[in-house]
Amino acid sequence: MTKLTLLAALGILLTVQIVASTKLVCYMTNWSQYRPGNGKFLPENIDPFLCTHVVYALASISYDNQITTIEWNDDVLYKSLNDLKKVNPTLKTMLSVGGLVNGVSPYIRMVSTPETRKTFIRSALLFLRLHEFDGMDIDWQYPGHNGSPPEDKQRFTTFLKELREAVELDAIDTKKTPLILSCKVSGIKYTIEHAYEVAEISGLLDFLTIMSYDYHGHWDPVTGHNSPLFRSSLDTGNIIHHNINSSVEFWLSSGAHAERLLLGFPTYGRTFLLSTSQTGLGAPANGPADAGPYTREAGFWSYYEICPMESSVTIEWINEQMVPYAVQGRAWVGFDNRESFTAKAQWLNSLSLGGASVWTLDFDDFSGRFCYNGAYPLVNHLRNALGKHFVIIMQKKTQKLFCLLLYALIESLFTGFPPKPTTTPRPTTTADPIASFCVGKPDGLYPNPSDGTTYFQCFRGNTYLHKCQPGLVYSDACKCCDWP
Repeated sequence: MTKLTLLAALGILLTVQIVASTKLVCYMTNWSQYRPGNGKFLPENIDPFLCTHVVYALASISYDNQITTIEWNDDVLYKSLNDLKKVNPTLKTMLSVGGLVNGVSPYIRMVSTPETRKTFIRSALLFLRLHEFDGMDIDWQYPGHNGSPPEDKQRFTTFLKELREAVELDAIDTKKTPLILSCKVSGIKYTIEHAYEVAEISGLLDFLTIMSYDYHGHWDPVTGHNSPLFRSSLDTGNIIHHNINSSVEFWLSSGAHAERLLLGFPTYGRTFLLSTSQTGLGAPANGPADAGPYTREAGFWSYYEICPMESSVTIEWINEQMVPYAVQGRAWVGFDNRESFTAKAQWLNSLSLGGASVWTLDFDDFSGRFCYNGAYPLVNHLRNALGKHFVIIMQKKTQKLFCLLLYALIESLFTGFPPKPTTTPRPTTTADPIASFCVGKPDGLYPNPSDGTTYFQCFRGNTYLHKCQPGLVYSDACKCCDWP
């Protein structure tokens, strides 16, 4: 019996309401391993239940049009990342490919002829399968720009068509699930117009991440927010489009599929060095503030470098744009916090977009050492703000087997959040019995003595609390949720 036949049979007994699935795609970078002290980030720092997809950045393209690693230990880090799927089998991992080689995108050379495209596609698919990735993310900033000729706009579409065809054939040959294809795309109207055949590429990719950040930065003569939701009354000229609302509106009006568009959420802020006594939005500025102690890049602070300020300076709120900023001495930083993430998540849900994309996990307080709100305070909050994926309503009692099969079937048919721990790893203290439950215990599932409808999962000493589906209770005999 096929999955569709089984679903039809089960539908006779059950009414199922399916809500559009939501992706939470999170990037990690292979250069974050070189940050000092508590800023060092490795795949082992990733909560395997936090995101639906984790994208490893970055791989590149060699001069002979082969996919290639960048860091000396990429293959080791690939394995560490993909081992997380042994803990959470629903997690999807992807490899981002692109960046710059000697200041130029390697895609320019690669897409130039059918032969070079074919060479790359063949090598990429073999490489992804070898290292057990579930898909590839294309990082080309941007076709038709930065040394890329205007005709690359059409060549990019052609490349995606050939890549999509190859992916489908690969799935048949390997008898595996087709590889996922995604792309990071611009949020700037002028760039979008000259880089993409929007309707065509939207139909060829599984999802597109709008880089809805870097709208303003130290390159501007006045302060402006990194990732504003809406236009400011101070914006004039082309700057009126430098906001999330304008970017998404333009992608949709150009023919993009709403359910394939992901909104980019930055876990960092852009800084300015104030040049007068003015401190508000639009205040005169002259270059970037000093680099942060961990990210070490002028004009740029990670959230974990920003959040300690929240207890010592006033956090200002830009009502028009639904985002915060802060001033410390002459440094001005526009960043995102949990309040702005909530506003953006509610807004994307109202448009039925495909979900959210985070740049990056290693900029959030991944260790919980800086913000004192647990690990990943921003991304965890975003996940909660995005909401659930589907609701199952049973109209009448049915057989236990059919219910369990339906749950399993829906999980296999629809992409979305994996079974979500209702809590995330927290610092272990003797005063918190839930957080300390897994201390000293082997990884695995355990009953919750105080609530039979929930159970604990222990992973690397962290405690995750899961809740069974309505009407079921946890059974330690089968390590599963069962009927009472």
